[in-house]
Amino acid sequence: MILNKYSFGIGDRFGHQGKAQLSAMLEAKRHGLNITPVWNKSHREHTIIGSKPSDTRQEADKAVKACSWDAPYYVDADHINLNNVNEFIEVCDFFTIDVADYISSTIDEADVKKFIKNHERYTGTFTIPGIKETFHITKKQIKSAADKYLPAVKQAGMIYRHIVKAKGADNFITEVSMDETDQPQSPIEMLFILAAVSEEGIPAQTIAPKFTGRFNKGVDYVGNIEVFAKEFEEDLAVTKYAVKEFGLPENLKLSIHSGSDKFSIYKLMSKAIKKFDAGLHLKTAGTTWLEELIGLAMAGGKGLAIAKQVYKEAFQHMEELCVPYASVINISRENLPSPEKISKWDSEQFANALRHDQSCPQFNPDLRQLLHVGYKIAAKMGTVYTNALEKYEDIIAANVTENIYERHIKPLFHD
Repeated sequence: MILNKYSFGIGDRFGHQGKAQLSAMLEAKRHGLNITPVWNKSHREHTIIGSKPSDTRQEADKAVKACSWDAPYYVDADHINLNNVNEFIEVCDFFTIDVADYISSTIDEADVKKFIKNHERYTGTFTIPGIKETFHITKKQIKSAADKYLPAVKQAGMIYRHIVKAKGADNFITEVSMDETDQPQSPIEMLFILAAVSEEGIPAQTIAPKFTGRFNKGVDYVGNIEVFAKEFEEDLAVTKYAVKEFGLPENLKLSIHSGSDKFSIYKLMSKAIKKFDAGLHLKTAGTTWLEELIGLAMAGGKGLAIAKQVYKEAFQHMEELCVPYASVINISRENLPSPEKISKWDSEQFANALRHDQSCPQFNPDLRQLLHVGYKIAAKMGTVYTNALEKYEDIIAANVTENIYERHIKPLFHD
């Protein structure tokens, strides 16, 4: 399986927006842009919702049939490890192997010495096409990269081979994820990470590195955009170089996690991928769930009442909801309106506060982040919530499609 140059991870918490999501890809196609949809849902999300990987596969297949989609599409086992990969193997054909937890863990010294020996030819003055800086690489730097990242890559190799044993080597797409760590990888660290990926025999088609700044859920990038732009271009350059140097798949590309709504860096990313003629995988998740809430609010009546109830309970259980997402949210409680205040809002006020429109004075990023992680509340509502999704399908679908195409695809991939 070969992943297209541009691909888009379309998470869908409750599995009702497949057609609406695919409609955004169809709109892109009508404008001459081919984007591969990848339905992604993690073990944690399945556990909270009470769904199964087979439900995501069913949603994707139904949407593809209903929309007459005639191009490739995939179902991603998002952020899997050896403890939960088996539940995804049968129905998924895209595996995001998350090994950030293994960075800097114990490694056999013999493996480190072997890695250094295999790559000591890079010591001394070294340049990478596309990066102005000249690097001076020492054995100490190679050892440092091996000590830190080799344990994670070896774990990725174990998981990859486990999947291969069950599915066969050519029947799925592999992503290696190392984004959930404290510090961004330097260009030289990226170089040796990709060297290790090659040595492990992992035919990675996407790699998710860590970047400077915060990629908080559902809101804009927080950080120095010039520093991000430099890191992003350097990673593109290293990836392009590593493909030829280490024999990695020619379509290897960067994957941006929690990439939804990072509006301030979209144009920089768009410019960079065109400069390097590079692909991109942008992974989103909770954005679609938030568009559902906006649609319910806009519907008024029972829909608005459900949206308000979700907020009320999310506000009351904020600490519990935020713990699993502590590294990717930053909520100021003092900026959250009280449930009593929201109970008096009309449809427009609720939608304006939640919709990510930074030009709107009513937009509230703290409220948006809280509701982003508050899908557990809707899950507990069961059919009360899902029946409302079906009742107000038209207005919700319009919001979902517009959000993906207008706010994400156009600024990222169109000129």
